[in-house]
Amino acid sequence: MADFAKRVLELVSQPAYGPMPLKKMARSLGLDEADYREFRGVVRGLVRDGKLDLAKDKTLRAPRDRGHVVGTFRRTNKGFGFVRPLKSSDRSQDIHIPAEATRDASTGDEVAVRIVRKAPRHGGNAEGRIVRVVSRASGTFVGTYFEELGMGFVQIDGTTFRDPITVGDPGAKGAKPGDKVVIEMVRYPSPVAEGEGVITELIGTRGQPGVDTLSVIRALGIPDVFDEEALLEARERAGAFDENDVKGRLDLRDVLTITIDPALARDFDDAITLDHDDRGFWTLGVHIADVGHFVKAGSALDRVARKRGNSVYLPDRVIPMLPEVLSNGLASLQQDRTRYTMSVFLEFDEHGVRTNTNFARSVIRVDKRFSYEQAFEVMTRPTETHEGIAPVVAELLARMLDLARLLRRRRFQRGALELNMPEVEVELGDQGEVVGAHLAKDDESHQVIEEFMLAANEAVAEHLTARQVGFLRRGHADPEPHKLRQFAEFARALGLTIDQPQSRFELQRVLRETADSPEARAVHYGLLRSLKQATYTAEYEGHYALASDDYCHFTSPIRRYPDLQVHRQLTALLAAKKPKNDPEELVALAEHCTRTERRADIAEREVIKIKLLTHLESRIGEAFTAVIVGVEDFGLFCQLLELPIDGLLHVTSMADDYYYLEAETRTLVGRRGGSRHRLGDQINVRIGRVDVDRRELDLVRADDDHSALTPPAPARSRASPPPQPQRAATAAGSGRSGRRSPKLRKKKAKESRGKGKRKKRG
Repeated sequence: MADFAKRVLELVSQPAYGPMPLKKMARSLGLDEADYREFRGVVRGLVRDGKLDLAKDKTLRAPRDRGHVVGTFRRTNKGFGFVRPLKSSDRSQDIHIPAEATRDASTGDEVAVRIVRKAPRHGGNAEGRIVRVVSRASGTFVGTYFEELGMGFVQIDGTTFRDPITVGDPGAKGAKPGDKVVIEMVRYPSPVAEGEGVITELIGTRGQPGVDTLSVIRALGIPDVFDEEALLEARERAGAFDENDVKGRLDLRDVLTITIDPALARDFDDAITLDHDDRGFWTLGVHIADVGHFVKAGSALDRVARKRGNSVYLPDRVIPMLPEVLSNGLASLQQDRTRYTMSVFLEFDEHGVRTNTNFARSVIRVDKRFSYEQAFEVMTRPTETHEGIAPVVAELLARMLDLARLLRRRRFQRGALELNMPEVEVELGDQGEVVGAHLAKDDESHQVIEEFMLAANEAVAEHLTARQVGFLRRGHADPEPHKLRQFAEFARALGLTIDQPQSRFELQRVLRETADSPEARAVHYGLLRSLKQATYTAEYEGHYALASDDYCHFTSPIRRYPDLQVHRQLTALLAAKKPKNDPEELVALAEHCTRTERRADIAEREVIKIKLLTHLESRIGEAFTAVIVGVEDFGLFCQLLELPIDGLLHVTSMADDYYYLEAETRTLVGRRGGSRHRLGDQINVRIGRVDVDRRELDLVRADDDHSALTPPAPARSRASPPPQPQRAATAAGSGRSGRRSPKLRKKKAKESRGKGKRKKRG
């Protein structure tokens, strides 16, 4: 049968193929009568699976997406689903797919849809039927193993699949009920057939330390082990390193150089030098680890780095992009060590206007490593005595603060946006359990480094663009005009004046005017929802949040592959060689790196959510203050202020009134009493129900009378919780600020002795 299917698909994919009926196809394949019945069954299966189209005239052809809409499918726990067309960010364009028309598509799959009913004029969604699955989001899944009636089953984590997946005989791979396992899907579930899979890996017993994190790693397909070839190459590169070999490099070892990083950092991408002359002119040196010296294009190290795309920072472990002998060793700009760097020298006049830029392959030796806390203490009080800090170093930090303030002021003058929302960091104990939380710091020491990295990234992008070199850009597309108009309506409902929402200066003004007001959260969340996500792109695209025409990521090649690609292009120019230019490859690389970045973000959020949900299982009924981060017709998504987790306050639990959605102002309004719950409002809630495996947290209002605080799960809508808030400028910007969001630290004494230290780079 498999051979028949392969021959049919090869036939219909040929350019010269013309649609033909079943019997003619059988003859063209040279089949005899004895094979016809089996052949007909295979073809019917291909049509049913969407791999073959059957026209009205009974002719067969390859599936065509012409006239079909291609998009990403999301199934609800009731069986029906929605398809969001590719490149669409507006929920109103989603296509409703009835349960019986979903075929075997699962959440995240890219599918082709035939529209059967257009969207009503008065509002609502079009309706369609999935004709085929274009590409699968995943073939492997993680879940909890159990046995029933002598058969083995796995309940997949999350809400991708409603029903368990059968995995055959009990005890496969030695799995016991309650174990977390990885399965490979043999047959995806559909409205007419249950799913079937095979266990490929036993992760461990549910609830054991580390099992939660490893489950997420496996579910998302994140590579966490380096192959021997890459490790051998890394050791060879390390063994060949000679710190006395500075030939062909600008020697900066005698120039006062510092780093400022998190207290628990292990890898250091960037270092700073700064000079301020008598004319008031500045020369800023941004020195970035020369990872390209160790990782050659096309090598085994390059292969694994490219596949990973970036390092992944999880609460209790880091999955580095490069082996640690490089990422935490020779490529890391450690204090008192000679290290190879790529340097950007930026000259500014007394007004902060960049007047000149130079680049060089260099060698440095860091004189002093600072944590953010140490640097802030010194740079804000440079004339005082600080133990272990020479006056010349204190003076350098003070100059850095002065220049950063100047650059920051100029950046806002050109229209840059920055969304500032309080950030909570959770703390873990020895077993990876949540033991506390605190507000993240974001003082001027963070902003100093952020400004310098932004300036270097922008200068490199402009340099490569001017020389018509292809490179991975960091793009942040302009928001959709209708999204900004919706935000303006929302702002006006809060009593704010905004006449030109397309003007960044108008948006700046609204953010500034509400900075210390009760409406600050509402405004910031509202604007965040209006902005697109930043991506890597091969196309010339500006950066909306930064108000920059040309931008890239250059400053973190230890942890991001796009930065390494940019380094290689700049290195070629410095060596007077022709940089590699392959537009098609660059487009594919941009899409790949964007996907791996999203995957890392999802992994971090998932692990944190699992740990927080596990923590909240023992706190059912406790009251918390929350902020509303999403408003839908079915309820409110609320983020707890004490712990950074979202939960759903469903309208069915709000028994005091009947609520409807006022879409323009993102407000849920009571029909009788007129009570209003809007985006950004604070609300007192209690923990109603926790389901760790399904990643669900149900909330109830703290002042409502609830006879039971563990109610059955309310019917959930297709909508997912809104994305985690992030500062628009930095999340799409240098990648330096916000990289420790959320930082997680252990409260045990062993941390103070330096064990398990790492540098969080988001």
